[in-house]
Amino acid sequence: MSLGSDFRKFVMRGNLVDLAIGFTVGAAFGTIARSLVSDIIMPPVGLLLGRSDFSDLFIVLRPGPDVAPPYLTLADAQAAGAVTINYGLFGNAVLAFVVVAIAMFAVMRAVNRAESRLEAALTNPPDPSEPENKKCEFCLSTIPYKASRCPHCTSQLTQGA
Repeated sequence: MSLGSDFRKFVMRGNLVDLAIGFTVGAAFGTIARSLVSDIIMPPVGLLLGRSDFSDLFIVLRPGPDVAPPYLTLADAQAAGAVTINYGLFGNAVLAFVVVAIAMFAVMRAVNRAESRLEAALTNPPDPSEPENKKCEFCLSTIPYKASRCPHCTSQLTQGA
């Protein structure tokens, strides 16, 4: 085998392609999460706390050589060459991480539930003596046997009918 075919085999491997797709989707989701935090969540929180923008929360460790403090914004302090601790930006990043973590938890929980339902359906096949379908007693449409409400006429069905 040549180096090129080995590389092609490596790149086309399923796990690597899945990883690349996951990374790309994760990067896009991270951008959305940052926008959600900075553009949607933080303005109302800032309004409630009396501060409109948390990204301008900082502590000056050493003033800049060009302009003396006070600096009204982080951009002013950085332009003056001040050394700062930017705890507002850090807070925004932590909040963005929490939003992403909650969203990933919700997605993984849904995937795990779907997998467990699929596994239960595969390990517990339906009773062969039980019919697959039945007729709705109101509109006579064919519906699943275990249905308790007709999807066609929305009638509440009696069990076993």
